[in-house]
Amino acid sequence: MKKQRVLIVGFGFMGEMHAQALGGIAQAEIVGIVDTFADAARAKAARLNLAVPVFSDLPAALKGIECDIINVCLPTDEHAAASIIALQAGKHVFCEKPVALSLADAENMRAAHMVSGKFFQVGHCIRFWPEYQAFEEFMKAGTAGRLLSLTMQRRAGRPAYSIGDWLNDEKRSMGAAVDLHIHDTDYVLHLLGKPDSVVSRGTRDQTGWSHIFTRYVFPDVVVEAEGGWDYPANWGFQMAFQAVFERAAIEYDSAAKSTLRVTLAGQAPAPLAFKAAGNQAAATVGNLSSLGGYANELCYFVDCVSQGRAPAIATLDQAIASLEVVLSELQSAGIGKPVSLK
Repeated sequence: MKKQRVLIVGFGFMGEMHAQALGGIAQAEIVGIVDTFADAARAKAARLNLAVPVFSDLPAALKGIECDIINVCLPTDEHAAASIIALQAGKHVFCEKPVALSLADAENMRAAHMVSGKFFQVGHCIRFWPEYQAFEEFMKAGTAGRLLSLTMQRRAGRPAYSIGDWLNDEKRSMGAAVDLHIHDTDYVLHLLGKPDSVVSRGTRDQTGWSHIFTRYVFPDVVVEAEGGWDYPANWGFQMAFQAVFERAAIEYDSAAKSTLRVTLAGQAPAPLAFKAAGNQAAATVGNLSSLGGYANELCYFVDCVSQGRAPAIATLDQAIASLEVVLSELQSAGIGKPVSLK
């Protein structure tokens, strides 16, 4: 089976992360990089032992090399333009999350996708994160009874790693609510479907909604999530959740030594087993376990392209639905009232 040739567009923090993951996928081959700061991108590629051409813009790259997949890792406000160019050029697209900053841009992406005949996946990596996958499997097995409540957290120090500090520019990232918290919004939709309404509160600063707290209103389960990056820059990062079932509880904490544990009725808390990253359909080379959902999502997409099978997880339609909900959360926080999603 031939390798899928990948062009990475945007070689900042996430571009580098994706390069590391793609380098461990036997069915993938990175054939080029696009970055406005071409000299810096060449230096970074050299550190990764990645000997590929670097272009300053996507049209030049499309003229200069052949590729099958375009991996969009640009700032969010540039996702739509790059993805549409890629689709119109007849390329499969993997686009980082959030899919866009507005539903109008997202709909333009969907229109281009519908006529392209190509595959499109969005980097909502929590759907692919090993511990979150294990929790989903546990819930669907039904052995602990009905899920009663789910609370989720995603917290970080003030981001200082984005090129040009774009993450702290509300016009480019829309703050932590859209860039960070949307991971949990997307996972809620993946796990439970669309809520009836959302009720949100939050704090704002120069980056926009820097911390948001949301209750997703469902008829038979209590679901809440918070996400923010208004901690001091050196605070670090934590993602976590707590789920209570009729006969069990599951806890996840990325900062804990044993990240995922289950407490069954009548038993002591114990680790809950999960598959290490990289154990997905696409063959891998080397150890991808440290790359979590980033490795799994790219393994999945590359395998879909190789097999000619459209992705069913983290699709463009699903990403647009998640964007719609998180924008409703911002609306709720702004007006101080619930927002219906019916």
